Amino acid sequence: MYIHIPFCSRRCDYCAFATWDDRGELISSYMAALKSQTRSHVAGWEEDRVTSVFVGGGTPSLVPARDLAEVISLLPLAPGAEVSVECNPDDVTVESMRILAGAGVERISLGVQSMVDHVLVGLGRSHTPENVASAVAAVRAAGIERLNLDLIYGGAGETPADWNETLVRALALEPSHVSAYALTVEAGTPLASDPARHPDDDDQADKYVMADEMLTGAGLANYEVSNWARPGEQCRHNLLYWVQGEYLGLGCAAHSHIDGRRFWSVRTPERFIAAVTEGGELEAGSETLDEEARELERLQLALRLATGVPAETVPVEVRHLVDVEGGRAVLTREGRLMANEVAVRLVPRSGGTS
Repeated sequence: MYIHIPFCSRRCDYCAFATWDDRGELISSYMAALKSQTRSHVAGWEEDRVTSVFVGGGTPSLVPARDLAEVISLLPLAPGAEVSVECNPDDVTVESMRILAGAGVERISLGVQSMVDHVLVGLGRSHTPENVASAVAAVRAAGIERLNLDLIYGGAGETPADWNETLVRALALEPSHVSAYALTVEAGTPLASDPARHPDDDDQADKYVMADEMLTGAGLANYEVSNWARPGEQCRHNLLYWVQGEYLGLGCAAHSHIDGRRFWSVRTPERFIAAVTEGGELEAGSETLDEEARELERLQLALRLATGVPAETVPVEVRHLVDVEGGRAVLTREGRLMANEVAVRLVPRSGGTS
């Protein structure tokens, strides 16, 4: 299950997600509609159907923790289900984390991005590195031990020394999982309209290598191009997306994938609230891939994982970017930097699996 919370206190300069920082007055009615939608979807489900839950946004920690806990508590969780919630460091308190833990939340993903003040300002973030440390302490005081730190590299003015400092300070917090993403320029964002702040590809490649060396050296293994984790701490919900697993999205703009069909909800919170309360149409669109396209996508997604793809699907011209063992081809570190270039050259096996 994916649950979308579309509210933010401030929109980051690079963000193109379905989020709004001027709709706070809708939070109460949105959460009521979300509870209603959840009840409707899970009615009649077997008790252990939901194996993972990810609450994202937006800023889930901006809504009252009790409301979020009520939504999660409606889900028929399987034993050992992974329940994760994204949080802004500024919003985290011991009390709110205890409320979420009581609803079954056992993984918190903190939107850290950087541990250097001027880099955070350049990204349009409002928190400070000190707030990150306080948030981590609050998460652990509430008894939640599984902690992911989300980082972004390549922001304007971020030197290699700044990125090194971010990694050192992040690792000092002893996270069980780290996601490190290259800053990307999305159309329609403040970042897109300011070319002077656009990232440099070579700089980002150097910073990726630095991240991989430091995170791996600290005991966090790379299991997906942008994700590292301690043994047994991989995000199962994250992995679900990379293996074409099935998921149901709740809330506005949420995407779902069931029986090979992808579909998504109306984008704005106002339309979502109206559709739920007035019995209107929630689905905004859908697509179904034919088997050939689905197999190619399956390969392209699997390529990003440490388990790789069947070796014979990788053509000779990009074989130097993979390691082959036991019939599987896995991207090397250099290959991960060129993952998209390898992906578009993959050759699906007729009737095969990835």
